[in-house]
Amino acid sequence: MTSTQLVPVAETVSKSRLNVISVVLVLGAITTLLDTTIVNIALDHLHTVFHASVAQTQWVATAYLLAYVAVIPASGWVSERFGSRRAWMFAVGLFLTGSVVCGLAPTLPWLIFFRVLQGIGGGMVLPITFSILTRAAGPARLGQAMVAVALPAQVAPILGSVLGGAILQSWNWNWLFFVNVPICLAALVLGPIYLPSAQSQRGHRLDALGFVLLTPSVVALAYGVSQTTGIDGFASPSVWIPLAIGVSLMTAFIIHSLRSKSPALIDVRVFARRSFGFSSLITFMSGFSTYALAFLLPLFYQQVRGETVFHTGLLLIPQGLGTMVFFLFVRKFVARLDGRFIVMGGVALTMIGIVPFALAGIHGGTVILLAAQFLQGIGFGAVTFPVTTLAFSGLSHAEAPKGSAAFSVVQRVGAPFGVTVIAVILANLSAGSTRAAGFSHTFWWAFGLSALPLLLALFLPRAQHAQPEKTSVMTD
Repeated sequence: MTSTQLVPVAETVSKSRLNVISVVLVLGAITTLLDTTIVNIALDHLHTVFHASVAQTQWVATAYLLAYVAVIPASGWVSERFGSRRAWMFAVGLFLTGSVVCGLAPTLPWLIFFRVLQGIGGGMVLPITFSILTRAAGPARLGQAMVAVALPAQVAPILGSVLGGAILQSWNWNWLFFVNVPICLAALVLGPIYLPSAQSQRGHRLDALGFVLLTPSVVALAYGVSQTTGIDGFASPSVWIPLAIGVSLMTAFIIHSLRSKSPALIDVRVFARRSFGFSSLITFMSGFSTYALAFLLPLFYQQVRGETVFHTGLLLIPQGLGTMVFFLFVRKFVARLDGRFIVMGGVALTMIGIVPFALAGIHGGTVILLAAQFLQGIGFGAVTFPVTTLAFSGLSHAEAPKGSAAFSVVQRVGAPFGVTVIAVILANLSAGSTRAAGFSHTFWWAFGLSALPLLLALFLPRAQHAQPEKTSVMTD
């Protein structure tokens, strides 16, 4: 550490300033969260527009994912080396540039190339956001501050589906990317005014060996997972070879991080802490339930119920409403409970919300399914909020940037991995039965795999959930 490092900004940031900081950070982060589902729901449309195969069009999503995860490991170093505010502004600006050129892309190859640019910016935004928020809030107010990011993180993917469907129905595909422009511009205008300034650490060197080991490992894991949609699943060489390479490089990085005398790109020792380690593991395992449902529900409505893309987006709204209800109302009443019980209750509600879909047929029961999604939404909030808060509450001021990057890597690898496993299960179960029966059995698998976070919650530290202040995040 150099002599230029500032004291923790949490000592000088007032409550009202923290609220403003949270709002500005959300403006920068929400577009990257919206972007995944708003584009994914349009892949079939893009394949028609560009007269390309489904496999070629899929690279619009895959290229973004690979670029996104590739830069996460280095985001902590970038934040420390250039200052968190400068790094955040650069990431949002790069994402904005990528959004504009994506909307102007004349051909599919150009669109894929520009999605890489967009992914590089998007991949840095969220970990740097968590880093700034952790430092600005401090342990005592971290729970309150996390609400500002955790709520949009849960609701944005659902809103993305609705917004994507509306854009495709009313305008052309270019607006899937142009919609990011005004939000990003607002973030770039407000960022220099309200975000705390942190001096760069000029003497802080990049862990070059760690970068060479970790970044390709994360990309290889993400790529291998993304290729499992083929008929051979995980048995395909295009899947297990990159997965094997990714695991090997990741193992080498862990050894390097433990033995390195100078600061590693990510200090893996933070995972040895009970709060951070088990919170990360629960987040990874949530890919089999929380993120898998985000994948299954739109397919269920479109393939089993025959709904349009736009109607599907509307049908998914109760899930987002449930999450909002937890953050805005339920959270206040459970704030003093042991965080383990809140997580376990959230997992239980999610599992209850899966059952009606496992029992559903081609027709009827829509009201019950909507109510089930509402329960799922409450469950998502009850799991995500305390787990994220517990993970970051144990990080020191100096550990915040790299800890944020480490948690983001776990989240961005775990989510597609869980979704892919569920997708393979769906493909195998649908092969020898009707489409409705295949979905029913797959929902039962999601129900069973949801028990994993339920068991892991027992090992979380016996600590109270971060207590919110009496006023809301938006009040002064």
